[in-house]
This record gives sequence, structure tokens and C-alpha cells, in this order.
Amino acid sequence: MLTAAEQQAILNLVREAGTLLFNHALSRDITVKGQANFVTRCDFAVQAQLKGVLASRWPSAGFYSEEQVNQPKPTGLCWVLDPVDGTANLMSGLGQSAISLALLQNGQPVFGAVYNPFTGELFHAAAGGGAFLGDAPLSVSDVPLGDGLVAVGTSPYDRSLAGPNFALFEQLFAACADLRRIGSAALDLAYVAAGRMVGYVERNLKPWDFAAGALLVQEAGGRVCRFDGTPVHFFENTDMVASAPDSAPGLLAVTTKLPTTAALLGGQGS
Repeated sequence: MLTAAEQQAILNLVREAGTLLFNHALSRDITVKGQANFVTRCDFAVQAQLKGVLASRWPSAGFYSEEQVNQPKPTGLCWVLDPVDGTANLMSGLGQSAISLALLQNGQPVFGAVYNPFTGELFHAAAGGGAFLGDAPLSVSDVPLGDGLVAVGTSPYDRSLAGPNFALFEQLFAACADLRRIGSAALDLAYVAAGRMVGYVERNLKPWDFAAGALLVQEAGGRVCRFDGTPVHFFENTDMVASAPDSAPGLLAVTTKLPTTAALLGGQGS
């Protein structure tokens, strides 16, 4: 779908946009969208910069992003962007935030990039072409689930999920060596692809949270699915399990027993 030169051009654009995350005037200009849900001027600046340049180079492609009103389930070519995944981390100066950009063709990712400008790590993948950190190929971990780290997300925007989530975490904790909460779904998925985590589990992810990272995991030899083991739909909210193949059965043994977020929220979740 994209030539090697086009892929490199996109990675350069993402790197350039990443400089905006170092602009304190932008990252400290904060609007509250809801409980534990924030947006900064940095989010809008990254979105505007990438939207403009991508539209000029690929005018026929759609654009689906966190900080705008989106057409549901677009078809054809469509960019999916989270301009700052880990906004609360950015506001707190934790250095664990990322730009997540994917290109989808008829609802399936064909290219993805996750960039943390604070570490300089740029993860990227093309469908059928493998996953990479810079020029180094990525592969998911072969560490057994019981010896590995599992990343989780706490669904901070939906506090009614706290009970089900922490019950889930207790079961996951019993199955693995330890849990990690990074605060960026895109980075959680990138870390699974890089073999740093054996798995990642979170409820009610939005398309911009996972579109690029899911492709990274798949191209690194991992598995991405919903809590019940069925395939992910990339333009729907999703209860996600991403893992190395050897860890998937143990994680799914926990998640398949659980009600979906849609059931818990009365049809409003995945």
C-alpha cells in the first residue's frame, strides 16, 4: 500500500510532530473533558499539524482522530490518530506519552507508528512487512506468562468499571509475575511487540488508542483480540487482550469469563 519512501516520509512527519510535546506552553494549557479526561493545546497542535500535511499528500484518505468529531466506521483509506496518547502523563511530566498514527484500508491497519519523543523510540510496522523499533526488528516475548509482566489499563474515564477492573487485575496478578500500568495504550502495545511485556489487557479502548499498536503486536508475531477471543474491529470500542502467543491462553482464561464493558455500561462500551 505504501512504498518504503512513503513510509519513511510518514515516520519523519511523526518525529517532527513529536517536538510539540516539549512545548510546555502547549502541554500546560489544559481543558477538562470529563473525569480524569483531559486535553491540552498540545493535543490539538499535533492533530492539526499531522492532519494538514497528511491531507496534502494523501487527499483521498479520511482522517479519524481523538480530538474531533468523526464519521462512524469510515471506509477506504483512513488515517487514525491519537495526537497524544498519555495526556495525563504529559501534564505530569512522566515522559510516557506517544503519538499514535495508523493507516487503515477498509477497516484494517496497513501501517502504524507509535512515537515517544521523550525516549526517542519510534516503533513502526507495515502489514506483512514486520514490526521495528527504528531499524531493529521486533518479536514478542517467549517468556512464560507466569514469569512475565502484563500491562493493564484502569479505564479512568469510567469509574463505574473500577470494581470489575480491579477484580480482573487480581486474577491477572495471580497468573503473571507482576502488573504494570504505563498510562498509554499505544506504548503498552508497543512494549508487547518489543517483548518487554508478555501481555496487555484493558477495557473499552477507542480506535485511536490501539490501531497502530495492534498492528505492531501482530507484525511482531503476537495476537490481538477481544476479551472473548474474537477478532478486534478497528472502528469500534474494544475490550482488548494483546499478547505473545504462548501467553494468550492464560490471559483469555481470565477474560473470557468476564462481562463485556458494553454489558457493564448498558451498551455504551465495546
